[in-house]
Amino acid sequence: MTRFLFCSDPLRSTRPDAQFAGEAETVRECGGRVALLDHDALLAGDLEAALARVEQGSGPYWYRGWMIPASRYEELERALTARGCSLMTDASAYRRAHELPGWYEACYVPELTDRAHLASVAGRFCELQGDSLAGGLVLRTYEPFVPGGEARVWWVDGEPVLVTAHPDTPDRLPSPALDPVRDAVKQLGCHWVTTDLALRDDGVWRVVEVGDGQVSGLPAGADAAPLFTALIGEGPGRSA
Repeated sequence: MTRFLFCSDPLRSTRPDAQFAGEAETVRECGGRVALLDHDALLAGDLEAALARVEQGSGPYWYRGWMIPASRYEELERALTARGCSLMTDASAYRRAHELPGWYEACYVPELTDRAHLASVAGRFCELQGDSLAGGLVLRTYEPFVPGGEARVWWVDGEPVLVTAHPDTPDRLPSPALDPVRDAVKQLGCHWVTTDLALRDDGVWRVVEVGDGQVSGLPAGADAAPLFTALIGEGPGRSA
């Protein structure tokens, strides 16, 4: 039986967080089982409280919920292991999906040879990120994209199982070319990831962000059934 570890509602710990309640119901309809994690307790470092509703020895889990810092995710993995459980996405894969090679486009530097300006922009970015800075700082070449929103592609073991709009533009659903991306996603070696693709003004689809699928947002109104059906198919006891 494939199990999912959802964040619990901060005010009603016996229920999934309202943001993910619909997804938890879809998991059940698709044949999966749901357990609850106290996300606030996890971030506070109280692993015993965070996993109070996770049954001992209940097997491997997909996590589904709010973002978790990589260091806390490692603690979660160890705590679950101590309870005879595990995560389908281990800590190294979780970190790799978020930090290789630092998929974050946040500021624009018009001239890289202007080192003083570059240092000022980079310094301000790091200052604003504070403790939330993950994976260091990466510079990428500026690319002009066609207006119209991004597409979010959900991959399970290197195969696209769902294409949605980006949560920031739920009313726009581009149709990206996936074949040029497939090999790169497989080389990443992660079970469940998302890629956000945007169309460059020369007609080439580009990956602008990669994320661990467990903490990537679904846009409002998206049908998550194909995604969870695929994840349940990749769970324990799947046929060869």
